[in-house]
Amino acid sequence: MIFMNGLEIFFKTLEKEKTEFLFSPPNSFGRDAEELFDRKFSKSKYLERIVSGSEQGASHMADGYARVTGNPGVVVCDSDTSGTNTITGLQTANMDSASLVVFVCHFTEDKNLTNIFEHIDHVGISRSCTKHNFLVKEISELSKTIREALHLSVTGRPGTVLVDISKEVLDANHKFEFLPVDKVSGYKVPIFATKREIKKAANLIMKSKRPIVFGGGGIVISEATKTLQKFANRLKIPVTLTLMGLGGYPPDDPMRVSWIGMHGSYFANMAVHNSDLVICIGARFDDRSTGGVFDKFAPDANVIHIDIDPSTINKNIKVDCPVVGDAKSVISQLDDAIPLNFQPDKEDRDNWFERIKKWEETHPTVATQNQKAIKTSYTIDLLSKITKGKAVVVTDVGQHQMWVAQYYQFQNPRNQITSGGLGTMGFGFPAAIGAKLGRPNDTVLAVCGDGSFQMNMQEFSTAVANNLDLKIVLINNGHHGMVRQWQTLFFNSNYSCSKFDLNPSYVKIAQSYGAKAFTIDSPKDLESSLKEGFSTKGVVLIEVIVDHTEMVYPMLTPGGTMDSMLFSPDDPVPDGPVPDMS
Repeated sequence: MIFMNGLEIFFKTLEKEKTEFLFSPPNSFGRDAEELFDRKFSKSKYLERIVSGSEQGASHMADGYARVTGNPGVVVCDSDTSGTNTITGLQTANMDSASLVVFVCHFTEDKNLTNIFEHIDHVGISRSCTKHNFLVKEISELSKTIREALHLSVTGRPGTVLVDISKEVLDANHKFEFLPVDKVSGYKVPIFATKREIKKAANLIMKSKRPIVFGGGGIVISEATKTLQKFANRLKIPVTLTLMGLGGYPPDDPMRVSWIGMHGSYFANMAVHNSDLVICIGARFDDRSTGGVFDKFAPDANVIHIDIDPSTINKNIKVDCPVVGDAKSVISQLDDAIPLNFQPDKEDRDNWFERIKKWEETHPTVATQNQKAIKTSYTIDLLSKITKGKAVVVTDVGQHQMWVAQYYQFQNPRNQITSGGLGTMGFGFPAAIGAKLGRPNDTVLAVCGDGSFQMNMQEFSTAVANNLDLKIVLINNGHHGMVRQWQTLFFNSNYSCSKFDLNPSYVKIAQSYGAKAFTIDSPKDLESSLKEGFSTKGVVLIEVIVDHTEMVYPMLTPGGTMDSMLFSPDDPVPDGPVPDMS
């Protein structure tokens, strides 16, 4: 029987769980932990320590790693403000169902939880932004709790877990036993739907004339792409995707109908609005994908909502057929429930696809470029062609995020990484570092706006120190572009705090960290310079000076339904209350 102290049990359990990376800021382990780690675990096959510039950066790195691999991203930090600085990362990951586990280790402890320097109630603070959290007070519970935390983070609807470990536990000695966890008391994951749910959903599908799949991130998480392809092609059901679902269904599949939402394609939004059956798979029906007028969503449609998390069903949209279960498993169940000899009415389907095609022809999604200022939309279109749609693309938040969704043709799941639920500026660059660590043999590209990039650009130190082959395309328009767009459309072009009076030299900043960097400011140099950047090894910043007046279209009208969209600044904006820009 082997006895270890709490610190060694902590690291040993993570090693046994094959945790690849420990993301943490400098000096986050404490002296004893640093000494133990260096002595016993620094040469481990696992537990490679990635030192970030900040705790928020560490949490976004772990998040990016988790999203591209499907494995939990692990952050280790101290119990002071180091822990509180992970809260934005926890909420970002939790809202997008990413597997992030933060371990907060106490190096001082007050049994009354008062009057100790830098003591913070991390369990209380994190309760609203985690799937679950733990406070470990007994050494006998430490290894089990670590394993349960990792298990909870990746099963069911993935999410975030915080584990707060007391000083007494880290110092105490106990026998080490490693027993893999495959279940947690009181926690049950519904994989398969009930026969009643499947029967009702199958009947609705067979009766529908204008069905459409409304696919979200759950398709990606459950690895349901091929299963959905088979199902949709068999029954001739068009498939559209939310922002988080991009990559979950091939863009060249005949059933694919672009993407939906605030800046989604006109024909996809129209298809959802005019359908008679919406089959929602792994999506939340949030306001950015539905327009926010929930009682007028797809007014002629029955709604089937398939989700592994029952709390998301009937939350925003009233559902006719709730189905609780894993997306891939439920799609297979539906495929089996519909008789092999069933064929949808050919005339109905032909008419339905013809209507969708006409909507596409009315307002196609096409990127154009003149000889004046560089267009961001055209830049993204070029990036898609240069990388053949096969890169892992990690974005920040804003106009560039929407243009990536519109113009980058994602060929594979887990390749589109963005902060969709929280909209966290500063997410892109550190998340791209985590993505590259998780997928070292794939091309990883961070697309960032100049506003977002300034929030975490200190992570150049991490990218360069780890010799990553990482490309950053910095879209520099000198503004908070999305804020400016809303001020143009809804505030009579009264611009407040959206223009940067002082923008630094991003090229010099990158070079000061040891990265390669250059600027593109001419349309004629755009394609050749982008290709040059991608052919250069190492951390490369490609700054693209773009037209700050370009706006993202189409755009759902605030307070409108999915068939109400703007296509240019000349389109009349509906009367009503001033929209919320958040």
